Amino acid sequence: MVDQATTLEHLGLAVGSPGIRSVGPLAFGPEGVLFVGDNVGAAIYAIDVGDSETSGQARAIDLDNLDSSLAAYLGCTREDVEIRDLAVHPGSNNAYLSVMRGSGDAAVPVIVRIDASGAISDVALDEIGFSKSEIEDAADEDDPREVTRVKLRTVTVTDMSYVDGLLVVAGTSNEEFSSTLRRIRFPFTGDTNANSLEIFHVSHGRYETAAPIRAFVPYQGNNSILASYTCTPVVQFTVSDFAPGELAHGKTVAELGAHNRPLDLVSYEQGDEEYLLVANDRHPLIKIACVDIDQQGPLTVPDDSLDSSPADPVTPGVGVPRQLLPHEGVRRMANLDGDNVLMLQQDPEGNIHLHTYDVGDL
Repeated sequence: MVDQATTLEHLGLAVGSPGIRSVGPLAFGPEGVLFVGDNVGAAIYAIDVGDSETSGQARAIDLDNLDSSLAAYLGCTREDVEIRDLAVHPGSNNAYLSVMRGSGDAAVPVIVRIDASGAISDVALDEIGFSKSEIEDAADEDDPREVTRVKLRTVTVTDMSYVDGLLVVAGTSNEEFSSTLRRIRFPFTGDTNANSLEIFHVSHGRYETAAPIRAFVPYQGNNSILASYTCTPVVQFTVSDFAPGELAHGKTVAELGAHNRPLDLVSYEQGDEEYLLVANDRHPLIKIACVDIDQQGPLTVPDDSLDSSPADPVTPGVGVPRQLLPHEGVRRMANLDGDNVLMLQQDPEGNIHLHTYDVGDL
């Protein structure tokens, strides 16, 4: 590790105390800069985590009872540990977690680092190299509007990915059509383009502009975005279709079933084929071949049969074919390298584990 005060001035970072109020979605950018979504503060931070090591070869990370280990490290109970997101450093292949310690107004944001040996450390969030992009059109903290029973402000940022000089940010805004995709130039200069989004929700039987993307991943050489929404449509957006300030229309290519919330998406390549994994809170881990997405026409017809019982273990749905995988309780995922996927899993007793899987076995 390099000294924590080391900063990347050429990327607009300067040493100081960022004042991060909450931590949520994570994404790595150029030279190992970590982007952190702060929904309470309606901002995104770029921080220098001081991790410049190059591992040469990725090492599997396997750590059982991670939540108990985090609680011991943070000096709290397991119930006071809330893991919000997972990302992998592109050089060291260390895992990074956004964690809230405690609950309510007393909750403390923490960025946790885990290396291949399972050793836990944290990133100091004061006197650190950082820059900040404020989200000017975020809903006010007292905005009464809700999305799937949570306040609109809390889903200002739901997922992020760095693509070709742009930080792509899914979430909501204070606009009437609140579902939003932002593209923020990095280094942060205030150069931001945003689009409200419209999709057809098959199980709801209507076009929707309020519910935000819950998780997304770039694919097709960063020319497209695959996104998943609550209850659970998978939607393709073509990057070239995004005109600044205009309503963007997605192509619904799959409906994975009602009473379900997508938790994370990851794509990977095996041979000459690209695949998508979708982690869900009620359905099993789902694998989709991207070639089937490319060939799928838009779903635009309501299907009431998709509104099945939330206790139904069988994943219903229409659209692209999908395969159910046996990996239980997947809550977050990240590419460890081109050959392995890191998964945060919860067992039936509620314990959280971190495991690595070879893509050839998925």
